Amino acid sequence: MQIIETIVGAVNTVLWDYALLFLLVATGIFFTVRLGFIQVRKFGEGGRRLFGNFSLRGDKAGKEGMSSFQALTTAIAAQVGTGNITGCATALYSGGPGAIFWMWLSAFFGMSTIYAEAVLAQKFKTTDADGHTTGGPIYYIKAAFKGGFGKFLAGFFSVAIILALGFMGNMVQSNSIGDAFHTAFGVPKFAVGIVCAVIAAFIFLGGVQRIASFTEKVVPIMALFYMLGCVIILCINSAALPQAIRSIFVCAFNPQAVFGGALGLGVKEAMRYGVARGLFSNEAGMGSTPHAHALAKVDRPQDQGVIAMMGVFIDTFIVLTLTALVILSSGMLEPVTGALTGTALAQAAFNAAFGSFGNVFVAVCMLFFAFSTIIGWYFFGEQNVKALFGKKATKIYALIVVAFIVVGSTLKVDLVWNLSDMFNGLMVLPNLIGLLALSGLVAKLAKGADQ
Repeated sequence: MQIIETIVGAVNTVLWDYALLFLLVATGIFFTVRLGFIQVRKFGEGGRRLFGNFSLRGDKAGKEGMSSFQALTTAIAAQVGTGNITGCATALYSGGPGAIFWMWLSAFFGMSTIYAEAVLAQKFKTTDADGHTTGGPIYYIKAAFKGGFGKFLAGFFSVAIILALGFMGNMVQSNSIGDAFHTAFGVPKFAVGIVCAVIAAFIFLGGVQRIASFTEKVVPIMALFYMLGCVIILCINSAALPQAIRSIFVCAFNPQAVFGGALGLGVKEAMRYGVARGLFSNEAGMGSTPHAHALAKVDRPQDQGVIAMMGVFIDTFIVLTLTALVILSSGMLEPVTGALTGTALAQAAFNAAFGSFGNVFVAVCMLFFAFSTIIGWYFFGEQNVKALFGKKATKIYALIVVAFIVVGSTLKVDLVWNLSDMFNGLMVLPNLIGLLALSGLVAKLAKGADQ
């Protein structure tokens, strides 16, 4: 077991500290330039499509999949998760306030990458034997590379995402829910896991339409609830807000200017943790959200591309930024050994303004964020199970995921968390290869949208 942990740790270091940071950011820059800064030119259109399609009514798209808004909320359900609270706090502790600047920069370029993912998912979506729409990286990877190589890359991606998100990733999410509720209310973690598993099973077994109906209602409500709480705290901490914002920009290039070297941080750490946590949260280039965007009922592939960009914007520029400002304005980010980090740092920041209600607020938000991520990640894995093993296998897959939710709520095993990170990183590689191979097609479709 020790040998396995060592190997997994070494692979994660190479993937997340070096390879993926360069590859994901470089891919984002490449698509940004090739598509003529699509995230700037089409931002207004994306906003209009987002609010123009806003609905809590449970609009149906029949066998064709989801409405454009449902596809976006399903993608955001996966994007906005525990990383927006715990991940943000970890980035601040490990990289300093400047990490937020680099998080913004990586998200800006990531908006063009996710545009490409959504466009290709739409372009190469297909219909199964029952007449249901399906799609995702597995299909555009095969389109980019014919023959055995394409099948290998697509199969590798499918196996990695099933393990990373469907199984181990959902254990991580349920563990976050169990921890938060046990801390806030003293509720047994196992009981929390059972309740989450039962509700999740009800949604899973209802198919695509029930998943879409759930996300389009819950995602806007959870986002607004969290943002309202953050805005209230920022009003309470208004006197400290200018300095908090200043520290983000100053520490991006000179971390010692604020903490005077007490944290021992440099620009390298700010960049590393900001980019890594930002990309892990918004999932741009990782190949997960295209499964939702493929099912959207739109007139042209590029129409879903512009609305997909809004998911990254909401996740990083709004939700993550609000968390960062709450923590920075609270004064809880202390440059001393043994200082609070992760969820404890976030809870301390909310407690500073809300008192003991801070723990309750964080627990409720963690429930919404983590549970919606479970639903989104289950769906992404299900699409790949169906592609590899057929529709009948999805019932078995659902039962395994439900069991993992229960087990994950009570058992935090570092190896499971590390394996989730490893397969999460490995699935990025074939996805980026497919995206870059089809970049010419993306540019052609984007150009058609301008005409």
